Amino acid sequence: MTPFVRPRPVEKPRLRLIGFHHAGGSASVYYPMSRALPEDWDLVLLDLPGRGKRHGQQPLHDMEELIDLAVADVQPWLDAPFAVFGHSLGAILAVEVSRRLQASGNAPSFVVVSGRAAPAYQAQVSRGLHELEDDELLAELLALGGTPDRIREVPGFVERFLRISRADLKAVDSYRPSAGREPLGCPILAFGGMGDAWAPLDMVLAWEEETSGDFHTRFFPGGHFYFLGEPFAGFTRQLVSDARELELVPA
Repeated sequence: MTPFVRPRPVEKPRLRLIGFHHAGGSASVYYPMSRALPEDWDLVLLDLPGRGKRHGQQPLHDMEELIDLAVADVQPWLDAPFAVFGHSLGAILAVEVSRRLQASGNAPSFVVVSGRAAPAYQAQVSRGLHELEDDELLAELLALGGTPDRIREVPGFVERFLRISRADLKAVDSYRPSAGREPLGCPILAFGGMGDAWAPLDMVLAWEEETSGDFHTRFFPGGHFYFLGEPFAGFTRQLVSDARELELVPA
């Protein structure tokens, strides 16, 4: 079974957008993006182990293992022009998977990172949240705004959600970007929420160091999950508009 969700398959796309989800999340959260993308864009969304199409697998705790897995997973989807998108944990995957693909001669057209401080700030943003007691961790995650508070009403779901989130957060903290790594040659678009305490504006702007190509930023009202809910369509249309205006989409 493919680990990808493909909401609206496009067989010969002008662009394929490959998406990586946030810690504790799943591909299904980003399903609404498909409704605001152009008809000739294909959206494929990866589920990491422990959720969605991989709900029977154990979640991974190490970022290098997640990167290795994601690089292998995306190989069948590189037969069309493609770009990579990731939010929070997914932003790390987006840039590191793209770096691996570039090294193998198959770089994306562009990379979109969202809601994540640049790798240069990894030491400052590692918070050890995976070490918190369950009640404290749940409170932290609910405070971000990306998880409905009503999950408390389903104890079995809370237990599963915390187990997956704890593994993902441990993986994020294990990330050790090497000082001598090659920058991407493709453009990076960095998006963020103006009130995101986990990814302050200056730390998002530092993504510019990760590319020798063009760099573009855009900030939206809101916190860490600034795009979820009603703003999702507008966020997606803005991503498309920026990519077109910057001439990043193949003709």
